[in-house]
Amino acid sequence: MKKILLFLCLISTAQFGLAEDLPDKENLKVCADPYMLPFSNQKGEGYENKIAELFAKKLGLGLKYEFFPQRMGFIRNTLKAESEDRPGFKCDLVMSVPTNFELAATTDPYFTSTYVLVYAKGRKLDSITDPSMLSAFVNEQGNKVRFGLTDRGPAQLWVARNSLLGSIAPYQAQPGDPKSNPGLKMLEDIVSDKIDAAIIWGPMAGYHAKKYKDQSELVLLPLIDNPEIPEMRFNYSFSMAVRYGEKAWKEKINKLIKDNQSEIEQILNDYGVPLIK
Repeated sequence: MKKILLFLCLISTAQFGLAEDLPDKENLKVCADPYMLPFSNQKGEGYENKIAELFAKKLGLGLKYEFFPQRMGFIRNTLKAESEDRPGFKCDLVMSVPTNFELAATTDPYFTSTYVLVYAKGRKLDSITDPSMLSAFVNEQGNKVRFGLTDRGPAQLWVARNSLLGSIAPYQAQPGDPKSNPGLKMLEDIVSDKIDAAIIWGPMAGYHAKKYKDQSELVLLPLIDNPEIPEMRFNYSFSMAVRYGEKAWKEKINKLIKDNQSEIEQILNDYGVPLIK
């Protein structure tokens, strides 16, 4: 009888310890953007949705979302916002933030990607096999190029250093409509031949290149960081994010990342995300 009681006590203690690691005992509550494929949307079609489904299954929990456009105010209105109808917060995990993100505690990085130079195959830029060749193509060979450029991001410095400012077609980096995505707009304009090329975040370009393959084959050329120009970065690592102070929850997510890295990478590959090892 003593052995049985001890065994039951150990089981109870283990379950209590497991529950203590979880902000919510019923659901994995994820903070996500409702409109931003390939990352996430309300239909669960993004790679962040698929990774969240994987983690919920591994934790033996249901999956719930708190949706809010991932721009200014995102963390304040999701991860740090208290629930209005039950104790706790609206959500407990952000699936993707830059590593060392300042507004929340970041996990170990789980992938690194890069910006890419994109153009449509079979038109004027087929001879460009490396982004660095574009400057000579325009400035030395005298070719005209319509180059899509947003008003924010690392592409601006790259365009300036490569003397391509006279070739730009401007795009707004953060339109007022949260459903509008400038990266997707530039890809659409490349396919429709409104512009010739653009520098676009790799996960966005890789995902939508598959979507447009029947209309136009898009060439994606990765931009690699140059250590001699540290202010011009293209390669970024991404982590997940939890609230500061939730050490046990953060470590549980770190373990999920480590134990399921191959499955995570397969999901990212399925979505066309260019991965930098």
